[in-house]
Amino acid sequence: MPDAPILRRAALVAAFAPLLWTPAPAAAAPAQIAPAKREVVKSGGYVLELPLGLQADAAYVPESNPLSTEKIELGKFLYFDPQLSKDGSLSCASCHIPYHGFADPAPTSQGVGFKLGGRNSPTVINRLFSSDQFWDGRAKDLEEQAHGPLINPVEMAMKSHDDVVAEVTKIDAYRPLFKAAFGSDEITMPKIAQAIASYERTVVSGNSPFDRYQAGDKDVLSASQVRGWALFQNKANCQTCHVSFNFTDEGYHNLGVGWDAQKKELTDLGRFDVTKNPADKGAFKTPTLRNVVETAPYMHDGSEATLREVIELYDRGGNANPNLSPKMKPLNLTPAEKDDLLAFLLALTGEVNNLEPPAKLPGR
Repeated sequence: MPDAPILRRAALVAAFAPLLWTPAPAAAAPAQIAPAKREVVKSGGYVLELPLGLQADAAYVPESNPLSTEKIELGKFLYFDPQLSKDGSLSCASCHIPYHGFADPAPTSQGVGFKLGGRNSPTVINRLFSSDQFWDGRAKDLEEQAHGPLINPVEMAMKSHDDVVAEVTKIDAYRPLFKAAFGSDEITMPKIAQAIASYERTVVSGNSPFDRYQAGDKDVLSASQVRGWALFQNKANCQTCHVSFNFTDEGYHNLGVGWDAQKKELTDLGRFDVTKNPADKGAFKTPTLRNVVETAPYMHDGSEATLREVIELYDRGGNANPNLSPKMKPLNLTPAEKDDLLAFLLALTGEVNNLEPPAKLPGR
């Protein structure tokens, strides 16, 4: 019997089939499309082949942590290992779920002891193309990001990073993996973070129908999706923030999400808590739209359950508040235009590298 993630994915496809497969008008037989060249990221001695549509020159890999096959393998084990949590119940993959777009289907994730965090789990997909991490950008890179959830009391809840190291050290099978990855079998927190970050940089998505369309296959998108792409670039104003091949400016914007109209205050100050700049109150990072259909619910607090709700939020110009981004304005989309825009967003669902969990964890 298929497992739950496969059934969930199948249900998504069935639900959106009318939008995905509405045929374009009949046309003459297309010319043969030459296979598009896929770009590669070279780091240390490692070569990462990117799916179609991704740009290697935008990749960010710190010089202090070059990629390697051994480091990526170790990082993948650690990413999926629940021993890195206080009670052995949660791994990184518990909140960044591979078969849910490396995000979480809950508005906010449950940590150890069923404690709830305050923000939606952002996707890991295409973090290769970003330095700052988290909704508020408080971590300068994936290495720093990996430290945080392990000792967050409402996430994996370890008392300290020393306790994380102690738990990994108890598993003898990890020692040769650290030796292969770092040249020494000594297990340290910086090495754990570097390995997890290395694995996460290989979780990339491309070769979507949109990418193939851009590469020259003009029959791969439906007529509705082609109209949606035109809206995305123009009337719908999406490219104001969702720009370039990864559909994000990596910037921070206030959409009015989390504004309490009665109390006249924001429930989460977002980027302001990092910068202390009043202009950053209620501003959150622009997420990638790649595989966006798989990462519901949306926004930093998971308050928008569906992509249709997100489109409605943008159509009304966000939620009015003193720090609303000047880029937000009413769109006045028609119902048909909203359908076309949604159809286009579905065309951004691509192939995800390094998706499958390990068949077996070290020592288990």
